[in-house]
Amino acid sequence: MIIRSKKASDISSSEITPPEIYLGRRRFIRDAGLGLATLALSGTTSTNEVAGQSQEIPPRFRNLKSELGEDLNSYRDITTYNNFYEFGTDKRDPSRNSSEFEPQPWTVSIEGHVNKPGNYELDDILAPVTMEDRIYRLRCVEAWSMVIPWHGFPLADLIKRVEPTSNAKFVRFETVHRPEQMPYQKTGVLPWPYVEGLRIDEAMHPLTTLVTGVYGTELPNQNGAPLRLIVPWKYGFKGIKSIVKIEFVEEMPTNTWKMANSFEYGFYSNVNPEVSHPRWSQARERRLPSLFKSHETLMFNGYGEEVSQLYAGMDLHRWK
Repeated sequence: MIIRSKKASDISSSEITPPEIYLGRRRFIRDAGLGLATLALSGTTSTNEVAGQSQEIPPRFRNLKSELGEDLNSYRDITTYNNFYEFGTDKRDPSRNSSEFEPQPWTVSIEGHVNKPGNYELDDILAPVTMEDRIYRLRCVEAWSMVIPWHGFPLADLIKRVEPTSNAKFVRFETVHRPEQMPYQKTGVLPWPYVEGLRIDEAMHPLTTLVTGVYGTELPNQNGAPLRLIVPWKYGFKGIKSIVKIEFVEEMPTNTWKMANSFEYGFYSNVNPEVSHPRWSQARERRLPSLFKSHETLMFNGYGEEVSQLYAGMDLHRWK
């Protein structure tokens, strides 16, 4: 899975972001009359701008396209076709099986080589952040792709606040472990809890984003509520969901898919269409709702100019 961002010069956030988003997370939920329970139970929001629209795209987003001129996917596409193995292995399972998940209240543990470790309430994490919407292009070269308008904030903003020490070489992320609410955590389909990792310089890159919502609404359960990671130039399994722990470590962490199948999945997971997955080509991808792989996959998802320097001198065939 890979992600591509619309350039800031293409459209200003004020054109797509309702003012209430800037007024704070709690106030936005209250003023919009929208609770996380509504998202979790129905898979759609109760606002007029999302539910009940024939195209299921809020009016303020309907004229937007990706930087390559592509249409946005519908809210239904985005919230009913997901990879979230904690709720099931079929793409439809997360929307079917996540209604019992409770994303409020939420605490994130910051641990390891930082000067300000601790348990941070989600509102404390979000309070000093200017919530600027960004348009992202979400794609998965394994089988499918989407164009999704996420909103969130740079992970670097949080990292700077907790002040990592010089010993922090990598950042390790962990998903919440709640087998009573996440039924597939009772199975052995993957080693639980789900773990992902980045180098500290990757984590600090301005494109690396902590996501809190989609289409101007709170992030639905099936999409990783209430806090998930987006790394635009990497495959989507790097986008760990429902994060409860962020740990700053010296050694490269073993991420879940490498742990489960190191032959097929490496630590870096950078988009490289020249390297085939052992079971399929990654040169082209299928854009939902199409049935055909009609889109060319771009190196680093088209972010080479922004991120290629992070991997100067590395063999991107070997360090997959």
